[in-house]
Amino acid sequence: MKFPAKLKLENGITFEGIGFGVEKIGIGEVVFNTAITGYQEILTDPSYDGQIITFTYPHIGNTGINFDDNESKKISARGVIVKNFCDFPSNWRSKQSLEEFLVEQKAICISDIDTRKLTRILRDEGCKVGAIYPSEKFTDDEAMYEINKFGNISQMSFTDNVSVSEPYSYGKPSAPKTNKIVAIDYGIKENILRIMKNLGGDITVVPPSTTAKEIEAMNPDGIFLSNGPGDPTILTESIQEVKELMKLDIPMFGICLGHQIMSLAYDLEIEKMPFGHHGANHPVHDIANNVVFITSQNHNFAVAELEDREDLEVSHRSLFDDSIQGIKHTSKPYYSIQCHPEASPGPKEFEVLFNKFFEDMNA
Repeated sequence: MKFPAKLKLENGITFEGIGFGVEKIGIGEVVFNTAITGYQEILTDPSYDGQIITFTYPHIGNTGINFDDNESKKISARGVIVKNFCDFPSNWRSKQSLEEFLVEQKAICISDIDTRKLTRILRDEGCKVGAIYPSEKFTDDEAMYEINKFGNISQMSFTDNVSVSEPYSYGKPSAPKTNKIVAIDYGIKENILRIMKNLGGDITVVPPSTTAKEIEAMNPDGIFLSNGPGDPTILTESIQEVKELMKLDIPMFGICLGHQIMSLAYDLEIEKMPFGHHGANHPVHDIANNVVFITSQNHNFAVAELEDREDLEVSHRSLFDDSIQGIKHTSKPYYSIQCHPEASPGPKEFEVLFNKFFEDMNA
């Protein structure tokens, strides 16, 4: 059902459009994603909790929603912004329309606004907290009150919203040789688990509150730190437990938020990026092999430059802005990457990065 809707940013700029989904107010940090495919995977990526997604690709909804491509069980994003909303999908895999999915997930979307103008604002001024709201049910003043009430995303923890509360086992390994992996769930994507299972991972997924001693008692061959939402610097307990895990010399691999938590456990610094990296065509330089990978990205924070650290080295850098994309320990089997080698959506070529984790476990 369509309804009049508005998007208001914290700086007062307001866009008028057409609402889809549920008639509620959605508050979050507005970011833009440049991927041209995979909106279903993006919407269900838990790392977007606390944020509103702006799709720069103009047509969203044209392939509908299927039951196989979700990266989690729900839409974690606080709202969706598109140029043209398509409610008449045409795809043989489609089981429901995007509108039906939004209603089912109790999410709000605004369409028919100038997403190019909005993207330029975010690019030039940085991310802004914003509100999407039905303009006949909420006033502009009420929306601004909710924006101010939301506050700073760096002062909030979102991992409990998207992580499990109890451990569980993920499927049966597909490869004949298995490796026992403990995956710490800060908001893990389904394709990460699928890839590790197919490579022979006997995976136990645990909550972020799991202690290093509890993980050690599971006797894993490897420890995986997942992606997730928010500012890693406030996850002080998780950082301390990872420091303890690093005393075990068990192969450890972190992706996105997991990469940042490992970096903080090394006592490195994290910086807030102006508008982050969100897309599926970001070139990343593998320094050791002098190879460029096209990658999928979704992060608003990055590791600051290393200084005088003989125990660590930068393994990968972004060719967009030279920011750090990967760090490895020079003497221990610890490795982390900022981008998403599991993609979904995006190019699959960087999936080879998971092979290193399994090579370290089998060394």
